[in-house]
Amino acid sequence: MSNIAALLIDFLVAVLLVLTIVYCMMLNRRLKLLKADEQSLRGTISELVTATEIAERAIGGLKATVQECDLGLGERLRKAERVTVELDRALAAAKVALGAETAEANSNAVPDEQAAPAASPAPAAPRQDARAVAAAAEAFAERLRARVRGAAA
Repeated sequence: MSNIAALLIDFLVAVLLVLTIVYCMMLNRRLKLLKADEQSLRGTISELVTATEIAERAIGGLKATVQECDLGLGERLRKAERVTVELDRALAAAKVALGAETAEANSNAVPDEQAAPAASPAPAAPRQDARAVAAAAEAFAERLRARVRGAAA
């Protein structure tokens, strides 16, 4: 009986050794795959570091470009504000001149029965031209103000 027990124990140890060898072979194969993955991961990491450095340089360039644009835009806004002020002054002067011309035309008005037929269309034309010029200047000034407000926002 002791021979059978010894044989059984030897057989059980042999089976366990075979299982251990099979398990070690599986672990060895997994370790090889893990090493291969480590190499590809190192390559991926180095590519990621390179891409990060390129992105940092690009961000630096974009920041410089934004600063240049900000300076240029600020100067253009100041210039647009100066032009707007000049246009407002010119528009006010045109309104004053138009008001003086209108007042002068009203003071020189002749009743219809005394007016000559050829003389009445002549004074109306400059008054209409002045009004058209004033309206055009006002529209231009308003468009310029809208642009300045839009650029400032």
